[in-house]
Amino acid sequence: MQAMRRLMHALVVLAVATTVSAQQAPTATPTPATPAAPATPTTPATPAAAAPAATTTSNITGVLAKGGQFNTFIRLLKSTGMASQIDTQATNNRNGLTVFAPTDNAFTSLPSGTLNSLSDQDKNALVQYHVVSTAIPMSQFDTVSNPLRTQAGSTSPGEYPLNVTSEGQQVNITTGVVNATVSNTLYTSDNMVVYTVDKVLLPPKLFGKAEAPAPAPALAPAKKKGKTPASVADSPEAEASPDATASHAAAMVTGGGGALAAAIALAGVWWGL
Repeated sequence: MQAMRRLMHALVVLAVATTVSAQQAPTATPTPATPAAPATPTTPATPAAAAPAATTTSNITGVLAKGGQFNTFIRLLKSTGMASQIDTQATNNRNGLTVFAPTDNAFTSLPSGTLNSLSDQDKNALVQYHVVSTAIPMSQFDTVSNPLRTQAGSTSPGEYPLNVTSEGQQVNITTGVVNATVSNTLYTSDNMVVYTVDKVLLPPKLFGKAEAPAPAPALAPAKKKGKTPASVADSPEAEASPDATASHAAAMVTGGGGALAAAIALAGVWWGL
């Protein structure tokens, strides 16, 4: 019983001490939270400007149209289908292309009806004759080997030979039919070079003069045959010789004409003498 009292007394003392301690402790003042600064709106990033497209073109008709004096050559390129072929080859051919472009004045100087007289195949060959399957810079014309082989084909005489000579910045072209001059460089890139020429390059195969045929051998004069004695005798202008008259008289004697006939014949002989 006494133990219970002690326990209760201890509990009461502990409770009182706890209450006093709590009253003596300072009360912490809560610190108000600092309001967060409003978020600054993010400005959307400006998209980067697209890179401008390259203005250089390897389109052959575009290059010529920009030159302004190649309308006839452009029509030929389109009608023969060579325009698209040149564009494709300029892109895929590692060696590039060289194009000799005649001006409109060059075509005008041709005889009237020259182009109209050509077949479609000949027109195609004419355009191909102006294209070399290698890009040749102006500075390398003095190192090329003649004759140049064009896309028209064989370089044999009378076919499609093209000879180039260079002196400084002047380049001359000879086809065997015409002599032309490279006026200037119209366009140049790694895969194609286009030169202006003052004349249409006419290949011998299409415009060369045909060789005159060899003259036929003269016939040997016929030998005059002399007249045979018979023909002479039959000629009304021929005079009877004494021997012929005598033979005739002898024939009459043999035939039984008698002495009178023989006498007449002999008289005729002597009369003729």
